[in-house]
Amino acid sequence: MKPATLKEIAQKLNISVSTASKALKDYPDVSKKTKALVHELAKTLNYKPNSLAVNLRNKETKTIGLIVPEVVHHFFSSVIKGIISQAEKKGYLVIILQSNESYKLEKKQLNLLMQQRVDGILISLANGTADFMHLNEIVAQDKPLVMFDKIAKLVRCSKVIIDDRKAAYDATQHLIDIGCKKIAHFRGALLPQNSIDRFLGYKKALLDNQMDYDPSLVYICECGDKSFEEGKTNALQLLEDHTDVDGIFINTDLVAIGALTAFQEKGIQVPNDIAVVGFSNWFMSSVISPSLTTINQPGFLMGKTAFKQLYKEIKSKKKNKPIALKEIILQTDLIQRASTTLSS
Repeated sequence: MKPATLKEIAQKLNISVSTASKALKDYPDVSKKTKALVHELAKTLNYKPNSLAVNLRNKETKTIGLIVPEVVHHFFSSVIKGIISQAEKKGYLVIILQSNESYKLEKKQLNLLMQQRVDGILISLANGTADFMHLNEIVAQDKPLVMFDKIAKLVRCSKVIIDDRKAAYDATQHLIDIGCKKIAHFRGALLPQNSIDRFLGYKKALLDNQMDYDPSLVYICECGDKSFEEGKTNALQLLEDHTDVDGIFINTDLVAIGALTAFQEKGIQVPNDIAVVGFSNWFMSSVISPSLTTINQPGFLMGKTAFKQLYKEIKSKKKNKPIALKEIILQTDLIQRASTTLSS
């Protein structure tokens, strides 16, 4: 049955639309008899309130936009779960879009979300994003915007991140502490801030321990849908270029698993020949052999925190109050497993 309108219910009962609306909302100035009649007819005629119209009258759509580089990526899937867990509690619909690490697609998707009149936007930048004008335009239009994970420092909005530089430093320091003398780094793409910070953390740990920084030990991985293959390819190239490397800090777990696979195929013993540290603590990192030492990156918590901050900003805007921008830094920790546990 096609849902009835409020006007149709009012006409059938010979009452005003305003009275029918008040009856459904249980206003005290409507009689119990009228309320019962309205509720019974609404159920019979399959009446559904037009929530969009109500929300627009309240100057909100109860929807937010979310743009991530990859939906199926283990880290971003955890972030999405965290966002949705909080959005549902507040009655918000989340429109999820995937940029595929494309700057052009990211711009197009931001425009789409603005056309949909979302109440706010959450975004983790694509690897290809080097120009931030499209983001600054969102801020200029007074639309609440919260960035997470892959951010732009030059955009004036709230951000939810980890201390990538410190986490990378800790990962590299762990390799040094177990006795590694020549440590390579499989870094992410050149543009994302988190990739830059992880590289800088790796480099600083070397220099702080009076170890030479050698740029030929740094290999780039775009970390897209071919992360596993990139890990294998770079690991094989590393074995050709540097026969004496005894440790690697790798930008993501999936790349690290690719590297472990290549070493296994070549008969390289991990960790006795080469110790390996990954990043993000994907569930596979604990079940592969050898299990992977990694940095625990709290994706679910990041999603929850990002939504909570966006929600605060949406409510501040609705009340015409100034928005308090924040940079929220979540804690990480090193989880030591078999890939760095040397046998005696």
